[in-house]
This record gives sequence, structure tokens and C-alpha cells, in this order.
Amino acid sequence: MAEKELTLFGGSSSWNAKDWITSDDRVRGGKSQSYLECSSSSARFHGELDIKTLGGAGFASQRTAGDDVSWDLSGYDGIQLKLYTSKADNQRYTFIIKDELLPKNPENGREQSTTSWEYDFSNDLKESAGDHSLLLFIPWDSFKPTYRGKEKKDPLPLDHKNIKRFSIMMRSFFGDQEGPFSLSIRSIKAVTTPRDVGKGAYSIEEQDFSPPMHRYSFVIAAALMLLAIPSMLRMSVRK
Repeated sequence: MAEKELTLFGGSSSWNAKDWITSDDRVRGGKSQSYLECSSSSARFHGELDIKTLGGAGFASQRTAGDDVSWDLSGYDGIQLKLYTSKADNQRYTFIIKDELLPKNPENGREQSTTSWEYDFSNDLKESAGDHSLLLFIPWDSFKPTYRGKEKKDPLPLDHKNIKRFSIMMRSFFGDQEGPFSLSIRSIKAVTTPRDVGKGAYSIEEQDFSPPMHRYSFVIAAALMLLAIPSMLRMSVRK
């Protein structure tokens, strides 16, 4: 369990679809499509990955909106994803961080490329986890630097004080996967962790089935109302 955490999306705050925008291979002539359905408790990243149009390549992704937003995560050791195991497939996904965004190219209006810090994962504990939350811890040094889809040699260190963007991506991995996909995320957090937690470590969080306190209040109020009904009826008859 994390010693200190900062909720970035989900968790105690409701997911907001306005915080995310679509970034699919359609900008390159592809036909992949992704969506992010947000509720108070989770966000479902889903869609269809097409690899035929671009000859084996293809990607579909959702990324954070706004180029003027930044997060200072220098006091944390990495990112924790809380996944909803019963609403996920066994596909491979990629979580991406950027610490630099450039102005759009004035000639074509497209965003200019910068280094992406990526981590690939799959919901490979789905069968054993059942209907639980799966916690995935990704330390900073597990993110791999890439530039235009290729590993970047000798990059500048990831600037934890100036994180500019988060993305969740489904891609073909050179034709290895295609078709429909679905992944439900309960929260994204920056966390510190105990020393004994390994890189890319998964853990299963048990469901809390205890009734919330506001449910107790409702039950008590209903019981008092039922007890008061006979007295109210007697008073009505006397009148």
C-alpha cells in the first residue's frame, strides 16, 4: 500500500470526460477509434483497433486535455493505476507521460513530436483477481523514453516537477493485437511506496462490502418513521 498518494484522476474525485480528448490513428489516415466513458467511480477506455488500413500499424488513445496544465510529482516515486478486473480484457496497453509539449507546426497545424515516457502492461491477473481492484505500481525508472515510436537514446531525465500530459493507449505492437478492447480504470495516482514493492508490481485490493455511514442514517430514519406511524394514526382517529 502506498505511504503517500496524490489522486490525479478518479478515486475520491469523479472522473470528468472534459479532462480527456481522443488521439487515434485517424490523424494518419487510420480507422481506429477510442472512447472514454466516465462515471463517478471509473473510466472505461474502449474502442476498436484497426491495423489493416495502415498495414499492420494502428493505435487508439485518450490523453489529458490542455497544453497549459502541469503536475509537480517530484515528491512521489511513481504512478499507481487501479484497474477494475472484471471489466477488462487481456490486451496490452500503454501508459504514457510527457514532460514537454511544443507549439503546433505552423505549416500543417499538427502537434510537434517530443519524448514520450511509456510503460506497457496487461491485466494478466484477471483470472485470479476476480471482481476486485488490481493495483499496478509503475516507478519512474520503469518508464521507457521513446521518440516517434522508437526508443530514444540518451534522453534528458524525466522532469517529475513538470509533467504535462498523461495518455492511455491501445496499439498493435506491430500486428500482435487488433479488434475491440476495453479497460476500466478506477483511479490514477502519484504515490510513494515501501521499499519492498517491486517494479511494475501488482497487488489485489479486496472489495469493501461494509455499508457507508449515510446508509445507516437512512435506515435509522426509516425505522423511526415506521415507529411513529401508529401514533400518528391514533391521533388522526381521535380528531
